[in-house]
Amino acid sequence: MDGHRVAATDDARLGLSIEVEDASKVLDGVTVLDGVSFVALPGRVTAFLGPNGAGKSTTLRAILGIDHLDAGRATVGGKPFRQHQRPVTVVGALLSPDSAHPGRTARGHLRVVAASNGLPQSAVARAVELVGLGDAVDLPFGQMSLGMRQRLGLATALIGDPAVVILDEPHNGLDTAAIRWLRIVLRALADGGRTVLISSHLMAEIERVADDVVVIDQGRILVADTLAGFLGDGGLSLEERYLAELDAS
Repeated sequence: MDGHRVAATDDARLGLSIEVEDASKVLDGVTVLDGVSFVALPGRVTAFLGPNGAGKSTTLRAILGIDHLDAGRATVGGKPFRQHQRPVTVVGALLSPDSAHPGRTARGHLRVVAASNGLPQSAVARAVELVGLGDAVDLPFGQMSLGMRQRLGLATALIGDPAVVILDEPHNGLDTAAIRWLRIVLRALADGGRTVLISSHLMAEIERVADDVVVIDQGRILVADTLAGFLGDGGLSLEERYLAELDAS
């Protein structure tokens, strides 16, 4: 699990920002997103924080073109995700650890992903090594622990060596060593010029890796700032500052 092995990607694919502009969505009469706007920049880890039901997952799905917005737009590199050629090499995403067929092995799943996206099979070995799947690579998905499924999801997100990485609660199911490894990988991805957008409830861990912070609650953006700017000089931890922001909203 060597996060320092994250290589610099093709320079032509770097410098791609995520831009969400006045995004709004109503679902079953409930306003899920209400004028959401923020930017995630290359070379930085942007933490996307909020309580359950705040609109985080809907926003991430809108960026990936899975959910349709009623108004506003969400773009990667200035255009919708689905307009990119070979999008898996532009954006790698982990929204759920349960996306593989239960009877297919991790290796088999990654081979299908590689083949369907025009990637060489060498990309499979690279992804397997990067996330440290080890012997679990030949275990059927249905027999894998949550932590191993999460690693497979990360391998799937990174298989295309993407310029932009979007992760929704990637710490779920990871043990202490794997959480440390993920921290190293996230930092290495950003330091290599990639744009990293991550949603998580682990405030202490996010405080160690994030450059920027976006806080959403009830479908509205409360904060879009650098980590240092959000924390200020009050001596509060990210958890304390985050909870104070929610209480004040």
